[in-house]
Amino acid sequence: MFELSDLKQTRVYQEALAEGEKQGLERGLQEGLERGLERGLERGLERGLERGLERGLERGLERGLERGLQEGKRLVVENLLRVRFGELDPEIQAIISRILQLSPEEFTPLLLQYSKQELLKRFPPEKSRGN
Repeated sequence: MFELSDLKQTRVYQEALAEGEKQGLERGLQEGLERGLERGLERGLERGLERGLERGLERGLERGLERGLQEGKRLVVENLLRVRFGELDPEIQAIISRILQLSPEEFTPLLLQYSKQELLKRFPPEKSRGN
């Protein structure tokens, strides 16, 4: 009678065992790769989203702060001009963007001390490019 130890010695058993090990390794590798890829992709996506959100928030806050500061500066200039000269006519409106290129330390004394004519002389209207 054949015993298990005798069966293990046969060529058919050895080939079947080798084939089983081979298939097991292939399946294990395949499943390991699939799981690794899934986990890697999940982690990569999570980290990418986190970093993207952080950078987006930082940039958005920076831009919003910059816009807010610019808008606040514009309001200060417009208010100082209104207090000095009343309603802002087109000539004065045309020089506001150039005044805003100065720092508050530079534009404040000008707006408080210069007459309308002096401001227009200091910031002459830009010539149109077609002329």
